[in-house]
Amino acid sequence: MHASLVRRQLGGLVPPKIATPKSVSGGSGDGLGPLVNFYSKLPKGAATARVSGLKGRFFSGSNASGAPLLALIVGIFGLGYTIDYNMHLKHYKNHAH
Repeated sequence: MHASLVRRQLGGLVPPKIATPKSVSGGSGDGLGPLVNFYSKLPKGAATARVSGLKGRFFSGSNASGAPLLALIVGIFGLGYTIDYNMHLKHYKNHAH
């Protein structure tokens, strides 16, 4: 079977409710108290984004700059020019221009 066919067939399934208050604690909901207490202590709101690595060092925050991108472009150009020049020399090594 194709993946899209399987995805379409399984897309309508809804998972059953496994941990309802009635099935966990016999209907009173008292057994969920520690769980509710734990989740109520968690921080609310948007999480702070921590960016690390090259992106955090050069492109984010107060040190943001496009210099690394420019250096990459110049480096690729220099490498390509060097390879092209050496291939040119190999091609015309034993032949007059």
